[in-house]
Amino acid sequence: MSEYGVTRDGFVLKGVDAILADTRKRARQMWATLGLTADLSATSPLAKLIEAAALEDAELWKRLEDFYYSGYVSTATGDSLDLLGSDAGLPRRELFATGTVTLTLTGGLPGRAYVVPEGTILLAPARGQSFATTATVELTAGTPAQDVAVQALARGSDGNVPQGTITVIDPQYRAIYLADFGPADVTVTNETDLAGGDDREDDDTYRGRQLGIVRTLWTAEAARQAVLDVDGVVDVLLSDPFGGVDVSQSVFNEFAFGERLFSAERRIGEPYTFDVVVAHEFRWPWRTTGAVRGVFERVQEVLERIRPPGVHPNIIEADHIDVGVRALVVVERGSDEAALDREIRSRLAGALGDLRLGGDVLYSQVVRTVVEVDGVLDVQRLHLRRHPAAFGRITFGEVAFQTTTVQAAVGQNLVMGPTELPVFRPDTDLHDLELVTP
Repeated sequence: MSEYGVTRDGFVLKGVDAILADTRKRARQMWATLGLTADLSATSPLAKLIEAAALEDAELWKRLEDFYYSGYVSTATGDSLDLLGSDAGLPRRELFATGTVTLTLTGGLPGRAYVVPEGTILLAPARGQSFATTATVELTAGTPAQDVAVQALARGSDGNVPQGTITVIDPQYRAIYLADFGPADVTVTNETDLAGGDDREDDDTYRGRQLGIVRTLWTAEAARQAVLDVDGVVDVLLSDPFGGVDVSQSVFNEFAFGERLFSAERRIGEPYTFDVVVAHEFRWPWRTTGAVRGVFERVQEVLERIRPPGVHPNIIEADHIDVGVRALVVVERGSDEAALDREIRSRLAGALGDLRLGGDVLYSQVVRTVVEVDGVLDVQRLHLRRHPAAFGRITFGEVAFQTTTVQAAVGQNLVMGPTELPVFRPDTDLHDLELVTP
């Protein structure tokens, strides 16, 4: 006999066919006790009543199934998932407002190109909000105005600013990154409203955050989860110098990690420190720049709230390694090669933009991404390339410290160190794509 409802295997839904069969059986039994035979033919009034009641009962079973699964994070949706998140102290987050702005070059010299990089910080002074461009823009005296997409650097509806509100590049950002513009200047305006800041993250994203939440106050995993919740953080690596690899030390490969420690035993009364290696999106500055708080300060603030007394984090920026591709790309005849080149670069940045600390760049994945671009027939002599780690950084494991640009052989993957994050940028100088027709 079939079991329905809550069972040891979960909730078993009772379908319309099973409900109809049970109801018809009971009808026959009831009429039999009266010495009569129930007319359950397709056109009988009794059969029609039974079918109508069965359809309503089937909907009730569906609601019972939804109610049962709404109590589990892995299966709950909508408001039920919100309630589970509230119980865990993890509300559903708002999204970042997005839109477009127009950058206009003034006082530019003829024949010179002025590049406004992706991640340029823009301000809406009247609203006190900051925004970042999501693409690189090249301005010249001949084409002084270009539209570019922007994203708010703070979540929520405050980023939904009206048109004409975003009016200036952050002065501190300009002084550091656009100092070579000289007398030329770039004016900013958003001709349309920015929107989307009052939207909420989707169920899948919210569910993933709930499944990963740590319900203890202070463990390595709890600290990692707290840092990952900081906007702009991509990945985190925690290292305990008394129980693992201390990336802040300058001596490596001189100890057997499983047998010896990097330093002497901790003395009573000494502060205990651990390393937190943080990889972040480059649109968010590492240190506070102008009106935008840096990732370092925000991570420090989060850890300060949860760390026990005497335990201090040593926050280190991960090595963000620029990665590029050198290849011969065979394209269809009549293709716009400049547009295809831009599309390939954009696809690589999008498809491989979810790599994490220590994640190797796979040759097969890069090849597949390139050949899936419309208009590309084949890719040959493909080499993966990377910049060396930043000066003064530490790499360990399989990756030795490099001082020059590295180019892997055809078919080889790029092996990344545990503290290295591979970054594909469409405008990186490592890309060398030669487009040819058959």
